[in-house]
Amino acid sequence: MHKFIQLLVLGIVAIAFATPASAEQWPSRLIRATIPFGAGSATDVVPRLVFDRLAAELGQPIVVENRPGAGGTLGTAMVVKADPDGYSVLAHSSALTIAPAIFPDLTFDASRDLKGALMIGSSPNVMIVSPERPWKTVQDFIAEAKAKPGSVSFGSVGIGSAVHISAEKFRFAAGIEATHVPYRGGPEVIADVIGGRVDFYFCPLSTALPLIQAGRVRALLVSTPKRAADLPDVPTPAEVGLKGAESESWFGVFVPSKTPPDIIEKLHAAGVKVLADPATQASLKQLGVEPLPMTPTEIDDFVKRETAANLEVIKAAGIKQ
Repeated sequence: MHKFIQLLVLGIVAIAFATPASAEQWPSRLIRATIPFGAGSATDVVPRLVFDRLAAELGQPIVVENRPGAGGTLGTAMVVKADPDGYSVLAHSSALTIAPAIFPDLTFDASRDLKGALMIGSSPNVMIVSPERPWKTVQDFIAEAKAKPGSVSFGSVGIGSAVHISAEKFRFAAGIEATHVPYRGGPEVIADVIGGRVDFYFCPLSTALPLIQAGRVRALLVSTPKRAADLPDVPTPAEVGLKGAESESWFGVFVPSKTPPDIIEKLHAAGVKVLADPATQASLKQLGVEPLPMTPTEIDDFVKRETAANLEVIKAAGIKQ
């Protein structure tokens, strides 16, 4: 009888240790969120707003760390390799679906190694220029660029970033030459646009809007099929005859692919609750971010489709690292 009790206790202990991480009362400790772009970029500002409120909803702190470099792939690789226990999350953007075409030697496959947990929303990219420049409209800009081939330049937050692809789509649709100048972060690009060191930048609306409202930059074009509600006087590509120039930036939260499904669902449910809050919606609207509701499965399917579509665009444009 004594031996039977020992075996029973050992069996219970074994079952306890074999219980997957999903059975734990997640979250029970601090969560680390990696943003693979520099501080001040749209992919930094938008997720931080959500993480602040998500931490309160989950009852645990979320510490955000910026790990910029290589078009967002350095920080992404860190999360891919992290323990899939729900305590390492990644905030990313449209750049996630562009990187595979730019960096063929990536050590990870986002479609395979990451799972979508929350789609925060999307934002148009806005073509901005210095108000000191003579261009009042995008047609003015295109006319000068065509009259002086190779004379204009544009900035981005890195080769293969979403804003880089927006600018390339515009350039091809407009039939102009332009020199690409990559930077480490959005604030540096904006400073050089204002200072006249680069001519234009397709900036996410979330970052561009306060600058436009303050008169520090001029908006010439929004990248989406519909005009932005906050910029009713700024035309879309279709309205100025630029076929194929549409693009937008989206922001989402991902986890390592082996993270237990019930943790993903719990994170998703908490995020949806935060995004449904009127105060959060108002804050995101001020940043020019519109809701883009998706389930985790829909996020995964969306990433696969957009990755394939971007691969075709980038190959056709001949964009390389």
